[in-house]
Amino acid sequence: PIRVELNGLTEEDLYRILTEPVANLLRQQTELLNTEGVKLTFTEDAIREIARMAALLNRTVENIGARRLHTVIERIMENLSFEAAEMEEGEELVVDKKLVKERLSEVMVSSDLSRYIL
Repeated sequence: PIRVELNGLTEEDLYRILTEPVANLLRQQTELLNTEGVKLTFTEDAIREIARMAALLNRTVENIGARRLHTVIERIMENLSFEAAEMEEGEELVVDKKLVKERLSEVMVSSDLSRYIL
């Protein structure tokens, strides 16, 4: 048997996963809201912040690799998806760094507290 040790994904790795594949998670969310007639865009600093938060959560809670990106984006998009259904066709939603921090602040606080629960 051959044994190898793998390193966890870095923030840069997670960023590349969010941006390089043609059918990446951000594009999927954009196309999903496009079906409602809403244009969704992610700013560059928002994408970087998503990658940073995912890497941080992987280090502090449980390292689930790139699957963490899905849970992070799901948390960000939770309310936006419902809001989009009631928006006028052609409206634009912009996800920026501030919004990412707002939506993930609760997750970060609960992850800090989870360290102290037996």
